[in-house]
Amino acid sequence: MRQEKQGKRNAIRFFFFHHCRIAFELYRYRLKMDRIASATFSCSAISPPRVCRIKPFGRNMDADHRKIFSCRVAVASANTVVDSELDLEHKKHDLLRAVQETQRGLTATSDQRSVIEEALVTVEGFNGGEAIDLVKLDGTWRLQYTSAADVVVLFEAASRFPFFQVGQIFQKFECKDGSEGGIIRNVVQWSVPSLLEEQEGATLVVTAKFDKVSSRNIYLQFEEISVRNININEQLQALIAPAIIPRSFLSLQILQFIRNFKAQIPVTATSPGRRSVGGLYYLSYLDNNMLLGRSVGGGGVFVFTKSQPLEL
Repeated sequence: MRQEKQGKRNAIRFFFFHHCRIAFELYRYRLKMDRIASATFSCSAISPPRVCRIKPFGRNMDADHRKIFSCRVAVASANTVVDSELDLEHKKHDLLRAVQETQRGLTATSDQRSVIEEALVTVEGFNGGEAIDLVKLDGTWRLQYTSAADVVVLFEAASRFPFFQVGQIFQKFECKDGSEGGIIRNVVQWSVPSLLEEQEGATLVVTAKFDKVSSRNIYLQFEEISVRNININEQLQALIAPAIIPRSFLSLQILQFIRNFKAQIPVTATSPGRRSVGGLYYLSYLDNNMLLGRSVGGGGVFVFTKSQPLEL
């Protein structure tokens, strides 16, 4: 009897809890449907339902999404510019490293010239097609390498004759007014060590006017060759005006004359119908610290780096 009563109680409990659970699930389902209905149809009669305002993505992006997208595009563009600038600096470094062991072109082998030409063309490609900025061109540029025969011959002479030295070589452009031309001065510092100071005993200056004939080509018209800034060495100064005796007026005048000496040879055309000596110069690359040039007609290539201002 007890077992039968216990079984009936368990059956009643099971039936009760089972129906309670079903009722609870129905209640939860009803609440869920009420929320959906409320979210969908709670708009006022004048305003359309919120779900009807949904429009295709891409045509009507949210303003915040547009801002985020714009920022991402700007960051990506900035990263691309930075990567390009870093790549350019690496290529310029490769070029300078390639010319470093050539003594400015004097000892360059055919293999070295090929490597230098390849590195030079790579750097030129970074601003190919851009017009030369004459304001940026203005200033003094130091020669690092050349294959031009008329310059290499100076290095060869200095290597063969111990009494002759070639110091730094510069190109000095005067065109900061931004016009279509200006003045270019090719500056060669040289010396005779037995008479003049080392490397900077005297200065040879070849002056030319130039006109911009295209976006990257300039035409040179040479005007003058001069020798100036003669600095005799201490031994010669002592011979002219010994320090152990009072210097005479004549000896001081001689020293002053040598310091201020300037020999000029004009190279302009003497007859009206004759054109001055000149040539076409192609500026293949220019930035704030490097200048690459090619003498049109097989005259050679030039690699320059920006230098401190040079007073002549």
